Amino acid sequence: MDTKLALLGGLTVNEFLRDYWQKKPLLIRQAVPGFKGLLGPQQLIDLACRDDVQARLVTYQRKQWKLRQEPFEPLDFEGLSRKGKWSVLVQGVNHFLPQAADLIKRFSFIPHARLDDLMVSYAPKGGGVGPHFDAYDVFLLQGLGHRRWQISTQKDRTLVEGAPLRLLKSFKVEQEWVLEAGDMLYLPPHCGHNGIAEDDCMTYSIGFRTPWYQELAEQFLVYLQDRIEIGGTYADPELKAQRHPSEISADMLQQVGKAIRKVKWDEEDVANFLGSYLSEPKPHIFFDAPAKSMTEGRFAQALEKNGAVLDLKTQMLCHGNTVFINGDAHPVGQGCYRILRELADARMLPPSRKLTRQAADLLYQWYLDGYLFPNSKQGSNRHE
Repeated sequence: MDTKLALLGGLTVNEFLRDYWQKKPLLIRQAVPGFKGLLGPQQLIDLACRDDVQARLVTYQRKQWKLRQEPFEPLDFEGLSRKGKWSVLVQGVNHFLPQAADLIKRFSFIPHARLDDLMVSYAPKGGGVGPHFDAYDVFLLQGLGHRRWQISTQKDRTLVEGAPLRLLKSFKVEQEWVLEAGDMLYLPPHCGHNGIAEDDCMTYSIGFRTPWYQELAEQFLVYLQDRIEIGGTYADPELKAQRHPSEISADMLQQVGKAIRKVKWDEEDVANFLGSYLSEPKPHIFFDAPAKSMTEGRFAQALEKNGAVLDLKTQMLCHGNTVFINGDAHPVGQGCYRILRELADARMLPPSRKLTRQAADLLYQWYLDGYLFPNSKQGSNRHE
């Protein structure tokens, strides 16, 4: 079976999008045949202890849930199994493992603008994070061990008061399955679910963000404040004495309202905002410039011979003739746009790719910024 058909349980992409995406759950047995996971429990714990990683530790002891956020040290994980049920969850694993980035590429039938990251969780037998729902789409791919998933499409989303997690107060199980390595469960937003480890268990969660309109509106106003210019100052040369000096006059309201209504935007403004905002790295993400950078000529030779790849942390989107990379917008010519869109789509450029001058200049600047590098063994070691 075609790998993409296997990933979706024999469905074509169009069938999946039509019948399941954002509509209802889908269980797929052996979505990724032979998949055993990308790292072991101790490797995940080691990753959780890095200072550039977002991680959480969830414990359940004496009928109480507790949540800890990073930073962690190895000692934080010692002896946990003797103290109760627990889980460790690490965000953005695709930023550190090339194999994780390759796994995410299997889901490229969903636009990159919707992708959040790959989260990996580990729990010993009985561990989990309790019944909850998420406000995003997620594919739950089983690696090591077995996890029992219970789901509910209930409308009651009342949360447990005072809990450190968004736990459902009343969770009514409608369906449940045990997933083994290579099995996958797709859940649309707000579908209640509870995952319980049947044994030492690791789950790979490929999440797709669904930003709140409130969040987008607030950030759009922040975006606009640096791009608007309303001339003039408030003036009232015909000011009349007021009976109540504390009242804001109708004249002031009218004049200020007229000025504010001069703030305008169009679809291009919205597109540029979305490209910049959705490609902006999370606050904890930083890029390292090459320790010893190549000259522009040497860099061009390396691209000709080996091609280029994006750094695992780089986010790149496109619209119209504008390319967005890590929060920055770059309007470019059509020829350059086609080349850079190819890079954004595949996260790499093949060797011997003919470049426009503008594309070559941008690629070299992004190399100096640490956003990409020549596709060579030496470059790939940066992620190890």
